[in-house]
Amino acid sequence: MTIDAAKFEPHRVELRAYAYRMLGSAAEAEDAVQETFVKAWKAADSFEGRASLRTWLYRIATNVCLDMIKSAQRRVRPMDMRVSGRPDENPLETANPEAPWLGPVPDEWVTSGDPSRSFDKRETIKLAFVSAVQHLPARQRAALIMRDVLSFSARETADALDISPNSVNSALQRARATLSDLRSQPSYAQPESNRVNTKLAESYANAFETFNIDALKTLLHDDVVMSMPPLELWLTGPDNVGAFITGPGKGCEGSKLIPVHANGSIAFGHYKPDEEDPSILTPWSITVLETDDHVITGLNYFLDVETLWPMFGLAPQLPAD
Repeated sequence: MTIDAAKFEPHRVELRAYAYRMLGSAAEAEDAVQETFVKAWKAADSFEGRASLRTWLYRIATNVCLDMIKSAQRRVRPMDMRVSGRPDENPLETANPEAPWLGPVPDEWVTSGDPSRSFDKRETIKLAFVSAVQHLPARQRAALIMRDVLSFSARETADALDISPNSVNSALQRARATLSDLRSQPSYAQPESNRVNTKLAESYANAFETFNIDALKTLLHDDVVMSMPPLELWLTGPDNVGAFITGPGKGCEGSKLIPVHANGSIAFGHYKPDEEDPSILTPWSITVLETDDHVITGLNYFLDVETLWPMFGLAPQLPAD
């Protein structure tokens, strides 16, 4: 059976979402999808139609991801690297650009906007879930995502992983147990309403842009965690966060936050005043907020702006007000 390669394209977003959950990197997920399509095009004449085109593509994508995982360390967050630090610590001394950092992903890369589709489960593109599954062996990771996120049958998952359905069920049980031990088992409850998220996003942006750190601290959970990969330094607690922002982070005063869509969460492109030319604002971070019960539990500042700014379609600079 011959397949028109154009039929692959409608599956790009969901395959990219799958690869992002597997690999923890938006750039690597895109590479994996490209390689999947190349392999599928080369093997198109061998497609016999016994499985759906979608299932066949997932099998190829799974093998591509498993090969990529073999040659790479698992993706990490600063909290995996060291104990929490002090707000007066020099963050630049903890820079580690060579570490395999977990990164953000634009929502439009991995969601269709149709919540009825299994791969659109927003909770499973959030940083906490993607970080948690990085602790799983590759095949357990794939089994969990295919069964619990994508709702594949045990047989379909077995075909993709080239193992028996019994082995799939065993891998799934072990994966669930590991996530439970990490206290990171995914919740598929409905996310907070758009109204709640909009209010919290507006409050955070207003507090940061006016540099009202007392107001910012009222938005933070008592156990809030702040991280800034590729810096290993991370902090906990509103007081430490506030002390850092008004201390080593003082250069962010006068920042401008542009809303973006990342990881199914509140997110911003963060510009701060240029050190040499105060008339312009230059990229500083893609900021992704983790939230729970109307408060911020995580402040994630991803500083790899050379990679992330084009990915999110942001302007290279802004005029200072």
